[in-house]
This record gives sequence, structure tokens and C-alpha cells, in this order.
Amino acid sequence: MTHPLEEFLGYRFQNPELLSRALTHRSMDTTTSNQRLEFLGDRVLGLVVAHMLFTEFPAEQEGELARRHAGLVSKEALAEIARQIGLGAHLSMSQSEDISGGRENNSHLEDACEALIGALYLDGGIQAGEEFIERYWKPMLLAVKTPPKDPKTSLQEWAQARGLALPEYVEISRNGPDHAPEFEIEVRVGKYSARGMAGAKRAAEQAAASLLMATLPNV
Repeated sequence: MTHPLEEFLGYRFQNPELLSRALTHRSMDTTTSNQRLEFLGDRVLGLVVAHMLFTEFPAEQEGELARRHAGLVSKEALAEIARQIGLGAHLSMSQSEDISGGRENNSHLEDACEALIGALYLDGGIQAGEEFIERYWKPMLLAVKTPPKDPKTSLQEWAQARGLALPEYVEISRNGPDHAPEFEIEVRVGKYSARGMAGAKRAAEQAAASLLMATLPNV
């Protein structure tokens, strides 16, 4: 029996168990959840997007391509694609997780989207993964005409243009186990500040800078 998501994607899994696992949230059973597929899918996405960027922007240098890449493989991009394909409706999760809004939780959607890519790769090889990624990521890739500046660079330029000291990043807390830490970073510029959280220190700094840039005057 064909899964509704297979109908939507136009891809039939040779091994339906892979799709089932990709859609299983850890609240059901950590031993059969999508976490391992998520790990694999993250790497496949990174490789395919890098190849797409290398091909589409032959005149751009490494730093410009890296900034484009960071945006395209970000959690925000993954959640957006997950919503486009209605992934939340197909997730298997505990009743309590469902009641608490788990199907619309950005983190769950991001993880499931990466897991789906991992499942496609294992089931149909790199071609299956590429076809899915190109179909949904290429419009985002082409929509950005110039390489985006990372939030930390933009914030530094904003401060320098106003004669302010360079942004200061302060680690507020670090929680979680060593293999999966979560950092909270505060950025301070003059009288302004904001805090960001992420699983890596640099990513938390970027998150804090992005949040601050969204609230600053004359940006």
C-alpha cells in the first residue's frame, strides 16, 4: 500500500520501513526513531546543496558560496520545506507530544525533513536524494540574487557605521550532555543586547546577532 507522502512526492520506497522510520519521532521509541536517519540526511543535504551552488554560481568565491550554503541548510529552511510537503501530518509521535503541538514544532519538522532525505538516499541512492533536494531547494537557491551576509558581519558593520565598539558575545549558559550541548549566547552592542540559543557556540552567536539585527533602529 502506497503511503500518502509517497503519492505527494512521486517516489515509491522499495523499503517502506525506511520511510516509516524517517517519520517516527523519538517520543515513540528512541530505538526506532528518525535520529540516525536525521544524521545521514544532514550530510546528504549539505553535499547536494554545495554541488548545486558550485554549479549555479561559477563566479563566486568560497566565502560567498559558504554564506549561501549556511542559509540553505539552516533549520529555518528545513522547517519551511517540511511545511511545504505537509510533513507534520505524517509524523508518528506520542499522544502527549501530539497534543502539545508537536506536529507544528519547528525542531521536529527539521529533524523529520533531514531524516526523509536520509531515507531517500538509502532507498534510492544519491539520485533519489538529489531529485528531492533540487525540487524543493532550487527555488530558494535561485531566489537570492546576491550572497547574504552572515548576521555577525552585518551587526559588526552596523556598529562600526555608528562609531560603536565591536559586538561582544558572552556565553550565558551551556546545557545538555557533551555530545549534544545547547549554548545560550548574549550579544551586546552599546545599549542593545539579545540572546540566541543553538547546539554550537558559533551558531548561537549567529542566532543572537540575527535577533538583535531584527530589533535595531535604521537597519
